[in-house]
Amino acid sequence: MLIRFFTLVFLVLAFTATSFAQGADPKSLFDQLADANFNAAEKLVADIAATGDPRVVPALEAFASGDLYFRKADKAVFVGKEQGSELALTDPVTAEAAGEVAKGAVTKIRVNNNLRRAIRAALGGLTLMSPDRSARLSAADAILRSPSAEALELVEAALAQETDAEVKARMEEARAVSLLSSDRSIDEKRAAIETIAGLGAGGLGVLNSVAGTIDPSLKPDLDKAIASIQNAQQLWNLAQNVWYGMSLGSVLLLAAIGLAITFGVMGIINMAHGEMVMLGAYSTFMVQQVIRDNAPGLFDWSLAIALPVAFLVTGAVGFVIERGVIRFLYGRPLETLLATWGVSLILQQAIRTIFGPTNQEVGNPSWMSGSFPLGGMTITYNRMWIIVFSLTIFFALLFVMKKTAYGLNMRAVTQNRRMASSMGIRTPWVDALTFALGSGIAGIAGVALSQIDNVSPNLGQSYIIDSFMVVVFGGVGNLWGTLVGALSLGILNKFLEPSVGAVLGKILVLVLIILFIQKRPRGLFALKGRAVEA
Repeated sequence: MLIRFFTLVFLVLAFTATSFAQGADPKSLFDQLADANFNAAEKLVADIAATGDPRVVPALEAFASGDLYFRKADKAVFVGKEQGSELALTDPVTAEAAGEVAKGAVTKIRVNNNLRRAIRAALGGLTLMSPDRSARLSAADAILRSPSAEALELVEAALAQETDAEVKARMEEARAVSLLSSDRSIDEKRAAIETIAGLGAGGLGVLNSVAGTIDPSLKPDLDKAIASIQNAQQLWNLAQNVWYGMSLGSVLLLAAIGLAITFGVMGIINMAHGEMVMLGAYSTFMVQQVIRDNAPGLFDWSLAIALPVAFLVTGAVGFVIERGVIRFLYGRPLETLLATWGVSLILQQAIRTIFGPTNQEVGNPSWMSGSFPLGGMTITYNRMWIIVFSLTIFFALLFVMKKTAYGLNMRAVTQNRRMASSMGIRTPWVDALTFALGSGIAGIAGVALSQIDNVSPNLGQSYIIDSFMVVVFGGVGNLWGTLVGALSLGILNKFLEPSVGAVLGKILVLVLIILFIQKRPRGLFALKGRAVEA
């Protein structure tokens, strides 16, 4: 009977001891640090972490940084920050201000390396077992970046009670990278190497860091994992270059698609087309300025508002140029080239006079800012939306060309101007509206380009030559040819640039196009028609 009694007492005391930390007041545990030596402080840090109270994290971080003090008058512990000749005290748990005191009224609680390691372990345990999902993810990511054998037990303890699938997967990876630097068995480390190999480029640094210290029997597994990561990385680099090429191609498509229409229908070499792109970008700048000054809450809608504004502004400018200059120069390509070049200089100088020669700030809406990972590559939102926008404009224009009366008239004038005129089509007005449409689309291109390039008076000059190359390569006046030509040249440029440089890459592309048009003078997709084929 007596044995049973003492056994019961022992169990009660054990239960009380294990549950004391969880039920203890964190503030009273912090106050005990005032009289504790280093060993006792380590135990108190463990007890503070065992409370599971996330409010103690800032105070433990302050302790590790040497910013924890106790007041000499009552041995109460506070976090202290210097305020001139005094210290501003805050409660270590509630973070409430506790006033300012002279530096002589408090004593700093000392901390050594062993104690810092204990604090770091406690912080890791608190965040790995935090009720906040994002905090647990961040803790696992931190261990992935800086793995250590000390964190292994904490990760395994957190892993045992984790229920969220994504967090659990991240903790498995954190466990694997920590396990390699521990003294666990060979089989466990071999399984960890396989797990790390699945991390891709992020695991390559971990494997390389342990290559010199790992057990020789694991060397083949390590080399195999490193080789698999490197091979996968090469494939992802290839995919990234294709993505960059498609991104550049979509920009070229936007800049060239209006030129393809005017060049195909009217036979006009419009050197002012780049300035239409520039006017569209400045229209976006003006719309954003008005929104910033009058309705900042509409800023995320600024591009949607700028699109019709840029289309109307540049379309109107294009209509005036065609009616005022170009219609007198049909059939005289050299004079047209010189005249439109003069118009481009006038427009550039006008913009410099109004807005100045420096770059103007055009902001990104929130839905076009940032990026996200896709496997081993990174996708930026602004480039992604520009590709979507370019294809939308392309198919909308294709619909107008194929399914509307205006598009039918435009195609008729493109293929046989004289026959179209004899059938009653007013070719001069088709020319004027076509030039206005091409200029309006260039303005829409300027809205998109304002999100990825500097908005300056020289914006259009960066794209005019490439736009002509796209039109000639794809086939004059053919929209599908423009699409294929833009994407092909964009991808080719991105594959040439890393090996030969940007300038030499453009020169090589130009040489290849010259050689190509020697064999196919009318481009990839030649227009058909009696007048065109004559």
